[in-house]
Amino acid sequence: MTPVLNDPDPDATSQARVQQLTAGDISTLHDLLTVFGDAFGEPDTYGVARPGRAYLERLLGRDSFIALAVLKGAEVVGGLAAYELHKFEQERSEIYIYDLAVAEAHRREGIATLLIERLKTIAAQRGAYVIYVQADLGDTPAIELYSKLGVREDVLHFDIAVPLGTASASAEHEM
Repeated sequence: MTPVLNDPDPDATSQARVQQLTAGDISTLHDLLTVFGDAFGEPDTYGVARPGRAYLERLLGRDSFIALAVLKGAEVVGGLAAYELHKFEQERSEIYIYDLAVAEAHRREGIATLLIERLKTIAAQRGAYVIYVQADLGDTPAIELYSKLGVREDVLHFDIAVPLGTASASAEHEM
């Protein structure tokens, strides 16, 4: 789910500032989660059971997690969450964009492209060889944006259920 399509508006984009979130940016991350919930039409998913402060600080402190927020003044108007995946077959990594959204009032201002351009810089600094993202069938704005920026691969995605009771214990162990 990535409701974004941007025809860059240089004036609007020049007012935007991209911030890479760190462990001290919990408040900004909460604002970004609200943007995600609103943009995806899933406010409960992104708002009801938010992790605690210590969990979010550990997550934001990890090198493998990248959170970018776009601010206009103090308002978070978009952002993305991505993961760096270190490969085993070669000494390299790839970046997976997990979520990317722009608040409805700020779409078509070039914000999504601005986010991806910043992520490309971060990926290059880390030595990643590719950034990839999934777009849902029927999400035409996202598909059009990503088609302008990259090469499309048609793949299938499968969710494999985890037995109850193991997910939270596993998450605590890893964090």
